Amino acid sequence: MSSVNIAAGSSIRRDETVEIVLLLAFAGGYIDAYTWTIHGVMANAQTANLIFLWVYGIAGDWQRAVHFVPPILAFAVGMVIAAWLRRATEERASAISTLIEILLLIAIGILHNRLPDLAGTLGISFVAAMQAAMFTKVEGVVCSTVMITGNMRQGIEAVFAAVSGGAPLGTLRRSGIFGALCAVFGFGAAVGAFATKTMPNLALAIPVIALLVVLLRCEAGQPEACA
Repeated sequence: MSSVNIAAGSSIRRDETVEIVLLLAFAGGYIDAYTWTIHGVMANAQTANLIFLWVYGIAGDWQRAVHFVPPILAFAVGMVIAAWLRRATEERASAISTLIEILLLIAIGILHNRLPDLAGTLGISFVAAMQAAMFTKVEGVVCSTVMITGNMRQGIEAVFAAVSGGAPLGTLRRSGIFGALCAVFGFGAAVGAFATKTMPNLALAIPVIALLVVLLRCEAGQPEACA
């Protein structure tokens, strides 16, 4: 769908509303900060994990290099499960995947002191993959709730189009949405870093609350609005 079609309206799917996407961006930034602080890997940014893998690998430090393999593999598995879930449950996929994310984060949070680092890393990267695969649009336009590169590009392009003239209606609104996604993701990372250092045993409660709101908002109103 062309980016010029971004606009608020009754036809917008509930899981593509600005409110829900911003909540997910907050959770995405938070979880990345959590896994980096606790486990020294990224939950969402597999690009960074791959870079660190080969930086340490080329240096001959394979013990540190292989530390970044499990989250990459867990992310891949999460993507496969998400694809299967979309095929099996269709319009219920987003709500079900969000519930799975919540349950996994609760389990990891409860077992935080008993789980080895590897188990926590696998679980959270799996959660990140589910979110990345299920929530891919805001008001019909492709976006990401687990990283900001694409969002930043679209926001900058929208500003340029508006300033240079001849931009379609809604271009400035679109730039504002993508700018907000970047800012909220960063805010989530800041809150995640602070909470993980100050209350590590309860830190995952915050993204769980954000995801609970997402789940409730997806389930509210017309059932066909969330898929």
